[in-house]
Amino acid sequence: MGEAAEAAKKFKGTFDTLHSLIYFVPEAEEHLTAAGLRPGRMTYFASRSAPMGAVEAGVVAATFYNFNPEIVERHIPRAWSLAKPEQIIEARFNAVDAALSRLLGDEIHAETTAEAAELAREATDGCSPEGRALYAGHASLAWPEKPHLVLWHALTLLREHRGDAHVAALVLHGLNGLAALVTHVASGAGFTPDMAKSTRGWSDEQWDAEVARLANQGVIGPDGDLTDKGVDLRERVEAATNAASEAPWRHLGEEKSARLAELCRPLSRAVVKAGAFPRAMTAPR
Repeated sequence: MGEAAEAAKKFKGTFDTLHSLIYFVPEAEEHLTAAGLRPGRMTYFASRSAPMGAVEAGVVAATFYNFNPEIVERHIPRAWSLAKPEQIIEARFNAVDAALSRLLGDEIHAETTAEAAELAREATDGCSPEGRALYAGHASLAWPEKPHLVLWHALTLLREHRGDAHVAALVLHGLNGLAALVTHVASGAGFTPDMAKSTRGWSDEQWDAEVARLANQGVIGPDGDLTDKGVDLRERVEAATNAASEAPWRHLGEEKSARLAELCRPLSRAVVKAGAFPRAMTAPR
């Protein structure tokens, strides 16, 4: 496996931690509610979709994919009547600035952080917007000035570029949003069922009905885990996602991709150790 493929495959463990902390740190809700949003799910839906503009709930549900559309509709488009997208975007960057300053301390001023920022930004030059609506929205934003924010924004672009590719892979393999979530949980590699339902807004009845449907298709076994057919399905989805996510890493090149991973790995460990994520989010399987 080449370095580009390896970087694409290991994006979540090596790089995505530094991006996704914005969905859990208290600074996010603090800054976003100060901008006018209501606390809770609205801050997530509005802050992540704001770069696409004041879109309707259907656009957010389609691009976010595995959230219950009924939950999205409770917050979008109401959010845009409380704060303009540009205000929300500014508040999100301010929240990231405050959170990384707290979690990393003086490390955000280190030369290695600036080096990582430059490499990550260079990698984004290999991204393309075609068929990637959420990525395209974030790619339209102006680059921040502070190195740690450049790093975060670059990793956000790489994450959304990969996320849009993942949605396309799920569609290609016939997995709707809830089915994607159920099979991901059943793989043992992600959320616990209770966490998945609570964060994505699905009821027990909706979840159980989807499990039963997938069981009838031979994807989920009696024990709630993936069958061999289900494992093969998820592996094909991940392979398609990885293949469609290699371009920025090919652009960056083998040596620089390896160096970026080397620089980001300790930063990711540091934010986890500092408590950026709730311990109950995942459970060992």
